[in-house]
Amino acid sequence: MKIVTTPMCEEIVRLAGIRDYAVNKFPQKSEGDLAILLSESKVEMDAVQIKINTSTQIFESIKEISSLAGNELDDEEILSYFDGYELCRKYLNSNFKRDVSVKVYSEFLRDIVSDVGFNICTDGFDYVIYPDYLKDKVIETENTVEIPSHNAISKNPFDKAELRYSILENLI
Repeated sequence: MKIVTTPMCEEIVRLAGIRDYAVNKFPQKSEGDLAILLSESKVEMDAVQIKINTSTQIFESIKEISSLAGNELDDEEILSYFDGYELCRKYLNSNFKRDVSVKVYSEFLRDIVSDVGFNICTDGFDYVIYPDYLKDKVIETENTVEIPSHNAISKNPFDKAELRYSILENLI
């Protein structure tokens, strides 16, 4: 089976033990049999769509892709990939609740904001959290927090999550 993945998912594919794959930002049916890409992406071929915004999503994606590859990693093997990523470890399967209310302008940010334990609401919020690509649409005040999106950040999912978690932790 010929696998093609996007640059954002390549690290997950590599960690899952797949060695023979192609990387293309826009996978084409003519390139392979199966695409591995982010959940919001669309392609005209068989695909496995994953989420990698939070620690738990990263963990589950590695587990799913390794199983798909016939090289299913156990939990301890996957946890070893989290070594050196303090915040990713902290928020893996987190159940934090904090007294911070936020308005969130993006579905992908909802996941990570929930991990940190913030209360997501539309009124009476302490902060507005938005992705950098909506900068022109948000009126900035001292209570707005810009979070880097997919294009303005490392493609390594651990580095990406660490940065986003650290920005949110500064609000605590």
